Amino acid sequence: MAQASVPLCVDLDGTLTSTDLLVESFLVLVKRNPLYALFCIGWLFRGKAYLKEQIAQRVAIDVTLLPYNARLIEYLREERSYGRDLYLCTAANRKFAEQIALHFGFFKGILASNEVFNLSGNNKASTLSEEFGPRGFDYCGNALSDVPVWKQCRRAIVVGTRPIAEAAELVNQKVVFFEERRSLVGLTVREMRVYQWVKNLLIFVPLLASHRFTEPDTVKAESIAFFSFCFCASAVYLLNDMLDLDADRRHVNKRNRPFASGQLSLAFGMFLGAVLIVASAGFALLLQPMFQLVLAGYFATTLAYSLSLKRFMLIDVFVLAALYTARVVAGGTAGDIPLSDWLIMFSILIFLSLAMVKRYAELDALLREAKVCAVGRGYVTQDMAILRSFGTASGYVAVLVLALYMNSSDVRLLYRHPHALWLLFGLLLFWISRVWMLAFRGEMHDDPIVFTMRNRLSLLVVCLCVATVVAAS
Repeated sequence: MAQASVPLCVDLDGTLTSTDLLVESFLVLVKRNPLYALFCIGWLFRGKAYLKEQIAQRVAIDVTLLPYNARLIEYLREERSYGRDLYLCTAANRKFAEQIALHFGFFKGILASNEVFNLSGNNKASTLSEEFGPRGFDYCGNALSDVPVWKQCRRAIVVGTRPIAEAAELVNQKVVFFEERRSLVGLTVREMRVYQWVKNLLIFVPLLASHRFTEPDTVKAESIAFFSFCFCASAVYLLNDMLDLDADRRHVNKRNRPFASGQLSLAFGMFLGAVLIVASAGFALLLQPMFQLVLAGYFATTLAYSLSLKRFMLIDVFVLAALYTARVVAGGTAGDIPLSDWLIMFSILIFLSLAMVKRYAELDALLREAKVCAVGRGYVTQDMAILRSFGTASGYVAVLVLALYMNSSDVRLLYRHPHALWLLFGLLLFWISRVWMLAFRGEMHDDPIVFTMRNRLSLLVVCLCVATVVAAS
């Protein structure tokens, strides 16, 4: 046990909580109005402390939902039970520090940044030395910026990785180490939602429908378009999760996402998002300008969806249907493949049905948790019946459009065995009916396309549909 007479000073960002309150509050501010990003640049010219103060004045964060370090909190409670004084010493703005100290109730005092003074690095080291005397305190931190503080304290308590602990050991002979092991690659892949890339296979639909899957140049162009959309989509997923931290932390499943749970740094997420956008644009530049225009429209629409549109009833599902259809359109522009009105109509209707399945499944999960409203959405559980009606109707009309297409003159020109396509009609009618049956039973993944790729029977139906089109060609 440490000496009870020696105060223990505890850092906040990355230590007591695994998030960064400056980045988190910045994201809250930008979500409210993206133009605030320009204000932040101006505030930063007046110093980091001033920036923190201005952001803190304009945003509110529910500190009860922040991802805290459970092992460290247990250690602090134990030290407090021995009569030891605990101090919250952080570079975060004092407003947030006070709220967190009040939430825990075991801190005797708070030292934090204000409008003119940024309590970090050497500033923190000198402040704590003046307050408690050289070697008159223990300090718990997590970053290289804490090395000057560890140099001045009696005992260094490190929360983080082995290299940080080694840096502390160079300046302090007494080190207590709370090691955090995280798979950065695994968390990054998970946050990028690589499994969602399956949606971008829709880019190859025009290639299949036009029977040009034997042309190497066209297949190459479609493949480039696929990866361009994958990187763009992952960048948007990152941005969406960083902007939705509060809502995700209230969700029974989404609170385990890398950003919401604090397993992945928000600063790293912003950097990775920028890299993915650059990579997506780089692939797009290899294709026709029309594809670049479709990709830009897709990115702008998904951005608008993340910032605002997903909160509006019905508008959100129509936007989702449009984003799915945009992938089909992108496939056509990438390979210079003309798209028929039949394909566009079918795509919009089938994807609208699937978008409504997604919302229905989310509301069903809320209903099972005895909740009424979906956080950040424009729906309540009473909307489930009408969503089911809209969704099933849209799905069946999509199949009807396919039936009308199979009786059109276009089919006889494109297919040598057009009658084989009636199997496609039956398969899709079965599949859309089964999707809604599973949703009604509460067995549907909140994303029906991802569910389809994971469900063996649904995957078999997809493979049979592809085989039917190839056989009819």
